[in-house]
Amino acid sequence: MAKLKKDEPRRKDGVWDPLKDSSTDRQSAAGVPQTPQSMSPSYRLAYADDEFLCREELRPVRLQLELLKAEMVLAENGIKSTVVLFGGARIPAPGQAAWAARNETQRKNLEAASAYYEEARKFAKLCALHGEKYDHQEYVVVTGGGPGVMEAGNRGASEAGAPTVGFNIVLPHEQAPNPYVTPELSLNFHYFAIRKMHLMMRAKAIVIFPGGFGTMDEMFEALTLIQTGRMEKIPFILFGKDFWHRIVNWQALADFGTIAPEDIDLISFVETAEEAWKIIGDYYEH
Repeated sequence: MAKLKKDEPRRKDGVWDPLKDSSTDRQSAAGVPQTPQSMSPSYRLAYADDEFLCREELRPVRLQLELLKAEMVLAENGIKSTVVLFGGARIPAPGQAAWAARNETQRKNLEAASAYYEEARKFAKLCALHGEKYDHQEYVVVTGGGPGVMEAGNRGASEAGAPTVGFNIVLPHEQAPNPYVTPELSLNFHYFAIRKMHLMMRAKAIVIFPGGFGTMDEMFEALTLIQTGRMEKIPFILFGKDFWHRIVNWQALADFGTIAPEDIDLISFVETAEEAWKIIGDYYEH
């Protein structure tokens, strides 16, 4: 390692630090002579030991690392606020086959739902065009990074020349990030809880398209945070009134007493990208 001058900063942020950094020590440790002692797993540097970091006892550390890494990536890329798109991974783009359909009814339903793919794409473009006013640091489109509606959201923002975030997660069927996520803003998670926390942390609006268990999990967690005051009230928009009223009997919940009648007012139902953006624009007085 070259010797630093006395006034030369060691850290990338320009701060002087006389201590040797961890990356250098990791390289040095890798070059020591191989002996029974140095080759023992116990000799590995703790932060460079994958087996150690994956032990059950290290779960609290892994939770913290997942929270911290995404936070640092977004901060370093200047992302100040986001618009979050949730929706089904199984909804195809217009003209594409419904790859997830198990029968003819599902095929027709999912291919008809491709209209939502196109609306998500249009809506993301509107967000991106508005974000130009803020050097693409505000109203940045965020999705779960996968296919379907998530792809449409990232695609629309990308086509408008804006950065767009994808929060992917490790799944048994090896869901890969869609190709429209900005590579530097493509993140992968092990913990659903930390992923959902990051989806909420910078959100100025939550926009939800038809989807399955994952979409509903994300929808109800976000709605619960707003209902209970654990999160600021922000535009909460559902595309497809007929779909959502068939899936959830909102009025029945209010009539039964398990939610307050005014809780239904937390939700706005729309059919088009323009309607959705108008709600957001009016809320923030753009």
